[in-house]
Amino acid sequence: MAAITWGYHLSTEEHPPVDLVRYARMAEDAGFDFVTMSDHFHPWLDAQGQSPFAWSVLGAVAQATTTLRLGTGVTCPIMRYRPEIIAQAAATVASLAPGRFFLGIGTGENLNEHILARHWPPIATRQEMLTEAVDIIRALWRGEWTSHHGEYFTVEDARIYTMPDTPPPIYMAAVGPQSAGIAGRIADGLISTSPKAELIKAFTSAGGREKPHYGQMSVCWAKDMATARKHAYASWRTEIVPGPLHANLPLPDDFDMISQLGSEDDVAKKIPLGPDPETFLKSIQKYIDAGFDHLFLHQIGHDQKGFFDFISREVMPKIGRQPAGVGASRGS
Repeated sequence: MAAITWGYHLSTEEHPPVDLVRYARMAEDAGFDFVTMSDHFHPWLDAQGQSPFAWSVLGAVAQATTTLRLGTGVTCPIMRYRPEIIAQAAATVASLAPGRFFLGIGTGENLNEHILARHWPPIATRQEMLTEAVDIIRALWRGEWTSHHGEYFTVEDARIYTMPDTPPPIYMAAVGPQSAGIAGRIADGLISTSPKAELIKAFTSAGGREKPHYGQMSVCWAKDMATARKHAYASWRTEIVPGPLHANLPLPDDFDMISQLGSEDDVAKKIPLGPDPETFLKSIQKYIDAGFDHLFLHQIGHDQKGFFDFISREVMPKIGRQPAGVGASRGS
């Protein structure tokens, strides 16, 4: 199996902030290279039960770790946040973790953005807004006085004073070839939850040659398959909600009602489950075959310690990685 850069996803929808910081330390101890963190106002489901402010937690993770790279997976800088605010927030976290932070961006979900009581734009408009937002962020990262009068945003006399020595890279999330093409033009890397070679091709053709490709894979390890199936359905059955609905549904109750139309079997078809490392390795191979060189795993549920033990001992050695430990010393 080809070598990949190994990551772990901090799911703000499922875990309180103190636990997220602890899991980041465990990931570092277990030999992971980077962590990503979701940035939501609401969880997908009420049953998930959490949604802390990601940028506060990122600051804590930056101080609690020493070698781990960290980034948003992903934030939306076009509505709930303005690009000027994200430029400042990212610069601050990058200053707390020199050379270790990356900014993951995307076009967002109505679930989080509707709280402003503004019209939820169609995807084409959000893509245009995101492109303009990236221009503003990069301009502000020059550390100079900046004004901007664009189609969607106006900035007057803004300057970011606290800057890292080098601005962080910007990675853009994409679920289809069109958005991957935009990412190739405006971003420093690609993020996707789909192991599709067509995304890599579109990204590369549009200017993403030799830029990194980050894949996210949700999994649910447990000591037995029945437990894994139960936890995956209870906490992450939104995996079966079609992509357009993911972006457009406004409330956790909406996701709850629609996802209940599916079954445990439907979820099991989407997510690697159970105690068998071969199940996980087969799914990892799909991302490698598609051309992804970075992969971050999202362990569904609350047995993160068991997950780290399993990955470190049963999976990492089979992908050419020596386990660094199981993360118990600082994570406990």
